[in-house]
Amino acid sequence: MAGVWPKELRVSPNRKTLTISFDDGEVYALPAEMLRVLSPSAEVQGHSPEQRVTVPGKINVTILKVEPIGNYAVRITFDDMHDTGLFSWTYLRELGREKESRWQAYLDELAGKGLSREG
Repeated sequence: MAGVWPKELRVSPNRKTLTISFDDGEVYALPAEMLRVLSPSAEVQGHSPEQRVTVPGKINVTILKVEPIGNYAVRITFDDMHDTGLFSWTYLRELGREKESRWQAYLDELAGKGLSREG
């Protein structure tokens, strides 16, 4: 996905949404909760699909800071102190494009495991 380049990243005043605007006009508003539970970190994703963790209880999570990593990604620090995932521009775009299906898959996983967004 060459040429994926963000023009702007903006955290909402309530720290619950990251809006990313790409140079081709695509704009996505990604909830902090979604970013946290779908973090690309090994802690969440594991080292194989079987090791992936379903993270419950993050309905109230907020974004503390967003730091650029080189020119390819950002590190997002959440108020639960999770900060080990590097969100590449490509991954952020995928989350935006697949927001509904990925969110529904997460909700289905929670339900299937008897877990809750509230914790």
